[in-house]
Amino acid sequence: MTEFLGLVLSGLVTGAIFALLGSGLTLSYAATGVFNFAHGAVGFVAALLYFELTTGAGWPAWPAVVLTVGVFAPLLGYTLHRLMFRGLAAAGETQAIVATIGLLIALPALGLWLVEVFGLPSVTEGASARGLGPQPPTSFEPFDGVRLDSDQLVVFALAALAAAGLWLVMRHTPLGLRMRATVDQRALATWRGVDADAASAQAWMLSSGLAALAGVLAVPALGLDQSAFTVLMFTAATASVFGRLRSIPWTFAAGLALGVVQNLVAGYGGALTEQVTGLATGVPALLLLVGLVVLNRARSRVAGTVAEDAPPPDHLADLPRWRRVLPWAAGGTAGLVWVLFFAGDYWAGLIATGLVFSLIFCSFVVVTGVGGMVNLAQASFAALAALTAGLVLGHGLPFGLAAVLGVLAAVAAGLIVALPALRLGGKVLALATLALGLLADQVLFQIDVFSNGTIGWKFPAIVLGPTDTGDPRTRIVFLLAVIGVVALLIRNLERSPSGRAILAVRSAPTAAQTSGVSAVRTKLTLFAVASGICGLGGVLFATFAGQIYATDLRVNLGFFWLAVVVLQGVRRIGGAVVGGLIVGVSHEILSYVTDSTHVEAILFGLGGVILAKHPDGVLAQFAEQRYRRRRRAALAEEAQAEETPADGAAEPSDDGALVLEGIVAGYGDTTVLRGVDLSVRGGEVVALLGANGAGKSTACAVAIGAVTPSSGRVLLGGADVTGASAFKRAREGMYLAPEGRGVFPGLTVEENLTLWLPSASDRATAYERFPRLAERRDLPAGSLSGGEQQILALAPALVRPPKVLIADEPSLGLAPLVVRQVFDLFGELRERGVALLVVEEKAHEALEIADTVAYMGQGRITWRGPRAEVDADELTAAYLGIRPAGSPVEEGSS
Repeated sequence: MTEFLGLVLSGLVTGAIFALLGSGLTLSYAATGVFNFAHGAVGFVAALLYFELTTGAGWPAWPAVVLTVGVFAPLLGYTLHRLMFRGLAAAGETQAIVATIGLLIALPALGLWLVEVFGLPSVTEGASARGLGPQPPTSFEPFDGVRLDSDQLVVFALAALAAAGLWLVMRHTPLGLRMRATVDQRALATWRGVDADAASAQAWMLSSGLAALAGVLAVPALGLDQSAFTVLMFTAATASVFGRLRSIPWTFAAGLALGVVQNLVAGYGGALTEQVTGLATGVPALLLLVGLVVLNRARSRVAGTVAEDAPPPDHLADLPRWRRVLPWAAGGTAGLVWVLFFAGDYWAGLIATGLVFSLIFCSFVVVTGVGGMVNLAQASFAALAALTAGLVLGHGLPFGLAAVLGVLAAVAAGLIVALPALRLGGKVLALATLALGLLADQVLFQIDVFSNGTIGWKFPAIVLGPTDTGDPRTRIVFLLAVIGVVALLIRNLERSPSGRAILAVRSAPTAAQTSGVSAVRTKLTLFAVASGICGLGGVLFATFAGQIYATDLRVNLGFFWLAVVVLQGVRRIGGAVVGGLIVGVSHEILSYVTDSTHVEAILFGLGGVILAKHPDGVLAQFAEQRYRRRRRAALAEEAQAEETPADGAAEPSDDGALVLEGIVAGYGDTTVLRGVDLSVRGGEVVALLGANGAGKSTACAVAIGAVTPSSGRVLLGGADVTGASAFKRAREGMYLAPEGRGVFPGLTVEENLTLWLPSASDRATAYERFPRLAERRDLPAGSLSGGEQQILALAPALVRPPKVLIADEPSLGLAPLVVRQVFDLFGELRERGVALLVVEEKAHEALEIADTVAYMGQGRITWRGPRAEVDADELTAAYLGIRPAGSPVEEGSS
């Protein structure tokens, strides 16, 4: 019993660090929507600063903690927000994952490099700092035979206090509500007056402070080992997963439990942990995988919304095929001639090594570029294939059979990894594959029979006629041929029915399933092909190196690989080839510039900053720049032609509460609004009608500040707000009921109301007016019916009327009785002096309430006039694009 209590209590102390770090992860994700894989790296850098202040500069512990946790960490969090994280909020999930992985690589290297540059006390791996308790530590014996020291008590107490304070901030303060609203529906939060950028910055500052505190508490035990901090972060991720990345109390409890379980396994595992090396340390990875698969079932429901993952535009689509191929053909030919006839053996060997990585990187093109899934176990696939082939060779079997069996082992592992992928995606899948990779590293590859211990497996060169792959030039030609075959395989996969099925599953899984596309078969195919390519690359890596060890291809190397290939462009074979060559030669090139071993990691890792601004990679950025140059003159001519206002269209009133004046706007290179003039006065309802695609929703987006016009002005109450952000317009009295439902599905009804109605008396008025909302005040808004969600979206405006209310398709998906109720609310708001712009594709309900009607077609207001002048023939003409003789449309349109 004494041993059990000792293991539990010491496990609680370790678990407190897991819990604290996990709480920071939960905070940053819950407030920004970005899962920060670099959270442990922030803790490492903070621990490094604390070490330098205490051990190097001789500071007392507590002043060093205050500077590190209270000053340095928040500044670091704010800086990272400005440079990277706020850009990632609008990027795809793949780019967000890879960018933070890049930061995971760069931050520790940057910290250690700065130590070198400024001549600070050098840091040997594992060097540790003093704890925060009294020195020397004081021992306690809470139970007979169970001893704890003052440092352990300080760790537990600080972690518990920090987690409790964080929970109070997130659940019971306006700051926490703004943070949670921002991640739930970022755009909607800005339309409700929340400065989403400021909320995100505050979240990153708090999260960095928690990571720094965890780092300071952990460094006495872990030492300054960046790999240990990376593992610590992923152990903390397990606690976050059991807290569903939302609940700080559950995350903290899970972290404590994780520390206890890990201690008990280590203490009572006995012979099993001795026989299976790494089993005790692999417990968090196993629990992480179980938690991801079992707990990832919750889904928020928001009526009328669809999530899509659309591929980026092809900026070379307007070029003939020979123009697209010519730069690659010319560059490849020149490089091959240089390598074969002019380069020395050393440089040829570096190029060959880079091409091996290029082949491995092609697997990322399949699973991430084509399939949109992030697999962090790719390095483990390569290692598994190489070790399997080495094991077969070690039993005297021929190389060809060994290579085939190695690739098949990787394919089998890929199919096993695909099993959680069948129901997971995004960051959850990335964490699941990471858990499997960690298990492989810590358990499977530690089995001596499989890895041949510290001796490893030897590989012979491949004989190709009169030569063999011992010659680097032979390796280059051989690898180019293999990469060419793989490139054709990937290209055919993309163009085949399977490729179209993959795109359908990636863009709209539910729609693909209803169309008969099997998501299961699609994902299995992707993982099998990608892991097979990666396995082949692993076998060739071992072959050209001549030997393979269990530590050559560790799972964290896959982080570096993924960051490099995504930085170049993960959707392109060219990105994989360029990325591999850069990895092969970068170390040698940088050696001419610096002797530091950290600069290479810094440069590759900071590529995440580039991804925040150009999510599709460097190659796509170059293609886009060339495309912009080709199109600039044509676009200028088109914009000039489209700025001409429609002949005869009514000019807007200059005294309106809301005025759109000469608005030209669109998305990217597509112009949607072509000189829109519209005004809405206080106490007036303007119905904006038009067929689907006429530009009505874009006009709303320009008015609210979600789309910036290329020309024209937006006036609110007579003030020019064209350059003002959406949250500033909301604070000045503009309210949007967007298409779909304007609610935060993850927040309760009470919290939804609080964002616009911070006063408890105002919320009480809303509940009195809408008793159904009062009954459900503590339920998530996503659990309400579509009609209840629409009423919840409009209720705050009834209690605290805005100057302008814009309703975009308010009847969409609602029952007739609810539609009638919604339009009655609009009538009440009109009587209270609110200017209402009601945008509808269905005209009947809008015409009943409208004072003024405006028709929109092809991005222009074609007619505007009183409701009394609208008749059925005119309405038909507007929607069908015909003009009955004598109608106002004909007389007033262009």
